[in-house]
Amino acid sequence: MDKIAQVQCDIAVVGGGPAGIAAAVTVAESGGKVVVIDDNARAGGQIWRGGGAVKGQPREAACWFERLSKSGVQVLSGARVFHAQAGILEAETDRSLLQIRFGKLIVAAGAREIFLPFPGWTTPNVFGAGGLQALAKSGLPVAEKRVVVAGTGPLLLAVAAYLTEHGASVACICEQARLSDLLNFGALMFRFPKKFAEAIRFRVKTRHTSYWTESHVIAAIGKDRLEAVRVSQRGHARDIPCDYLAYGYHLAPNTEVAQMLGCSVREGFVQVDECQQTTEAGIYCAGEPTGIGGVELALLEGQIAGHAAAGDADSAKALFPARARYRKFVRAMKETFSLRPELAALATDDILLCRCEDVTVGNARKHDSWKSAKLHTRCGMGPCQGRVCGTAAAFLFGWNIESQRPPVFPARCSSLAAMSSFAAGRQINGGPQ
Repeated sequence: MDKIAQVQCDIAVVGGGPAGIAAAVTVAESGGKVVVIDDNARAGGQIWRGGGAVKGQPREAACWFERLSKSGVQVLSGARVFHAQAGILEAETDRSLLQIRFGKLIVAAGAREIFLPFPGWTTPNVFGAGGLQALAKSGLPVAEKRVVVAGTGPLLLAVAAYLTEHGASVACICEQARLSDLLNFGALMFRFPKKFAEAIRFRVKTRHTSYWTESHVIAAIGKDRLEAVRVSQRGHARDIPCDYLAYGYHLAPNTEVAQMLGCSVREGFVQVDECQQTTEAGIYCAGEPTGIGGVELALLEGQIAGHAAAGDADSAKALFPARARYRKFVRAMKETFSLRPELAALATDDILLCRCEDVTVGNARKHDSWKSAKLHTRCGMGPCQGRVCGTAAAFLFGWNIESQRPPVFPARCSSLAAMSSFAAGRQINGGPQ
């Protein structure tokens, strides 16, 4: 049975992306003892993946990493929270089991990509857009590979730019949103110079790549591996030979830890007050779980949550106007990149919905709720715990993906047994508890 390492802190932060780093540094610089629990090997999240040791990180990221290194924050890397209750987080690493006791908690768990089923979506070499970028950063060769980037949202252009910069041949970028909506969104971006400049920089890097609007993948073609994708370009189908497909339909927030602690969730996002406090006293939330808004908003929310948790309400309030500006950007993104209804028609009854448990769309469609589908088909009960099929089911069937129960991530049986024994007051880790 695993032994439990206990960690005590004033404030615990779940997630080591921009929001989590900003929150932790803010608290630590106010004198609090802070612990960050992050499931990546290094802090930085997906957007600053690899941490401060990676060359080419944005200047802003480098500044935050420097502050983090000087702050005294304890970062527990490679640790995944699988259970949470009042004042206690339980997490495991590859080698250990952790129990983190905290006074207050800031949840900055980030977001994940949304995948929608279509014919051939389980074909080898079909990746999430951000997933392919992450694999490329970790060493997957993309040089001279022909790639189609498809789906919706600003991430597509960023991924295409990264792949192009690293030698891939990006055949096209297929954006499902309408051109008129994108033009309106572009006009709004003038009010956000940093974001506008970033978008221009990405487009310059991909200037030789076609950017198709009102376009989406309707099938992945290939037996043992991907050979081509079939794309609907404004209603006209065409096949594009490629080695990789990178696709994703924007982002879904990671709300599991907050939900397990009883925090209210509305329309898929954790509800917070003006100081980023959730409906549960002493629990704050920042970044994508409160609304998909990008790194600038995540940093602001992280700082506000950090100041508020540390008891510095005045410093938190000073950041409210800047946050309000970026929240307008959030609303515009939601409107611009809302999913087209015809995407649901691609998920015919014979296509897998839950890849972990081999549940087809047709089998899930027989049920009237997520709960019923889970009970009768095991949909959403595999290793991903519904993170892929749950968001797809919500779009396809309009279901509310409601309950969260531990473990929210796959955990070793020995970890569950150790925590159960600890809770029962047995003799664990060398003495009575």
